[in-house]
Amino acid sequence: MAPIPIVDSHIHLYTESEQSTLTWLSPEHPLTGSHSITEYNGNTGSPAHLEGFIFIEADRKNDDAKNWTYPLEEISFVRRIVTGSPKPEDGHAATDAKHLLAAVPWAPVNLGPKKLEEYLAKAEETAGPETWAKVKGFRYLIQDKPNGTALEEDFIAGLQVLGQRGFVFDLGVDQHRRGRIQLDQTVEMIDRAHEGVDEDKKVVFIINHLCKPDLTIVNQSDPSFVAWRTSMFTLSRCRRTYMKLSGCFEELPDWLKARPAEAIFEAILPWLAIVVAAFGPGRIMFGSNWPVCNVGVGEDAWKKWHRVVEMVCDLAGLSEDDQKMLWGGTAKKAYSIGA
Repeated sequence: MAPIPIVDSHIHLYTESEQSTLTWLSPEHPLTGSHSITEYNGNTGSPAHLEGFIFIEADRKNDDAKNWTYPLEEISFVRRIVTGSPKPEDGHAATDAKHLLAAVPWAPVNLGPKKLEEYLAKAEETAGPETWAKVKGFRYLIQDKPNGTALEEDFIAGLQVLGQRGFVFDLGVDQHRRGRIQLDQTVEMIDRAHEGVDEDKKVVFIINHLCKPDLTIVNQSDPSFVAWRTSMFTLSRCRRTYMKLSGCFEELPDWLKARPAEAIFEAILPWLAIVVAAFGPGRIMFGSNWPVCNVGVGEDAWKKWHRVVEMVCDLAGLSEDDQKMLWGGTAKKAYSIGA
């Protein structure tokens, strides 16, 4: 079988000059400095069948969504990629523009329709027509917000605005550190966001990183695993939800991160099998979460995760058509790439 085209559905990029604008990046963090397309190309080996990537916002400081300076700076950075006009410190060439297939910036979904529309207007102005055409959705991380944030009326109404405008919502929650409540509230949030909305206007949810389950668990009767498994099948019943096969390295114990891909696959097979069974290849997509995947794993992390996903395809006995969906087709469909 010829190499199947790959769309990496989840990578982050930022320059050293703007790293102080990231909420999570301390001077001691292993991801300090610039993380550029040039570096990404080096880590992936730039295989010819890697069509490109989807840029995901990197959680810029925003003063509880009241200050949009840094998120808009991030959109300006994306514009320099798309238009082939990099600054010297950006770390990419003008020819790299073709690799950015879609972008998912930050948006203040929590502020409700009026403020969200105001932000979208500023974002579109900052992006310009060519870059705005690449913006297929938005993200506002729930994983570090107070419980109940995603169930507030303004938040639900903001999600409905995105659906009406044809944008997807990238959903980031964290069961590992925040517990089952993040899963339960996710299910309720999706139900409420879709309630009473015409099918073609319902916002599409693209779930990041398997909802960050605790991959240190050994016993599958553990309440945490049972709650996660139940939520996966519940979430998958909504046809406008998709799941990224991404972010698993970050939830592994340190000793396992250093092991070969085969050992990692064996250790996390119960989670991978559930995702494939729940969502099917038509609603799961490959994503690396680069460069975060490198932490504790090393610069071969992208290749190692690629190998893990190859083994998922083999074990599941996916047909060539199903593999084409998992490696790139699902991402193109969910993000309306080429539409």
